[in-house]
Amino acid sequence: MNQSRNVIRYINAAHVIDHMFMLIFPAAILGMTQAFGLDYAALIALSLGGFIAFGACSLPAGWLGDHWSRRQMMLVFFFGIGASAIFTGLSNSPTMLVVGLSLIGIFAAIYHPVGTAMLVAYAQNRGREIGINGMWGNLGVAFSALITGLLVAQFGWRSAFLIPGAVAIVLGGGFALQVREEPIPKRPHTPLKGAAGQRISMVMVFGVLALATATGGVVFNATTMTYPKLFQERLHDVFASPQTLGVVVSLAYAFGAVAQLSIGRVLHRVSLKWPFIVLTLCQAPLLFALAYADGWAVIALGAAFMFVVFGQVTVNDAMVANFVAPHWQSRVFACVTVYRSAPARQRFR
Repeated sequence: MNQSRNVIRYINAAHVIDHMFMLIFPAAILGMTQAFGLDYAALIALSLGGFIAFGACSLPAGWLGDHWSRRQMMLVFFFGIGASAIFTGLSNSPTMLVVGLSLIGIFAAIYHPVGTAMLVAYAQNRGREIGINGMWGNLGVAFSALITGLLVAQFGWRSAFLIPGAVAIVLGGGFALQVREEPIPKRPHTPLKGAAGQRISMVMVFGVLALATATGGVVFNATTMTYPKLFQERLHDVFASPQTLGVVVSLAYAFGAVAQLSIGRVLHRVSLKWPFIVLTLCQAPLLFALAYADGWAVIALGAAFMFVVFGQVTVNDAMVANFVAPHWQSRVFACVTVYRSAPARQRFR
């Protein structure tokens, strides 16, 4: 039991690190233009390699997690992403920045296929633990800009990479000491059947999951990247302060964390079918309403939309955990990560 709780705690911490580190550069970039003599557009383009690596390296990371060792891969994650962040913080040229950001993307790619598979292997209540884990990852998204902005304002842009990098390495040391190597916990895995007793088609299940994940990836990346600009334009008469707008956006993202926690608890009590259907069908109407809303309605609709978007992420992960045999889970979670991250790269084109 202690081993299981230790694993889950470190996996949750790793989820925060994974999302935060991928968003440090976009948040710190405003304090870096003078240091590198480049404008915002030129600097943000340097992060393209990291986002490509985040998707492309998920598949080999998942394969290594299944065939080598998930514990060793998580050690590579903690130490690798920490060292990469420190290297980026010490950069004194655009070339070094490209290398550092690409390395962050490479090591960040390890988490979702390996960490999520490790989580569901040790979780006693899969739905609840997936929801809690998703909440921590979402909080990493929600507060990355606030923490990075504070570090940049107080200590300069380099601290935004150096301090989190050191924290990741310390956590890696704790993981090495407290989580021992052991065989993946075995769970019975039998072909699932529907209510009428017929065997469920895995082709149909993965087809639906692939379609939902691919389209959800477009929506997920579009909303997380455009919310700050959307809120700025639609709430300029309500909140004139940029700092206040930042807090509102962070709270909207945090509402997504609440969704993942609550949906995770719901999945423990009901089948995956109805949460999947309801959350999927709610997205289009909410997105349509959000496109035309103004003023305070944007806040309410924005929070509701975050709820269904991040809630479906939890359902999708639970589908993989329930339908896929344990020795395949890292590779399937890797495919899900590729589907989610691929649309994100379009914003650089």
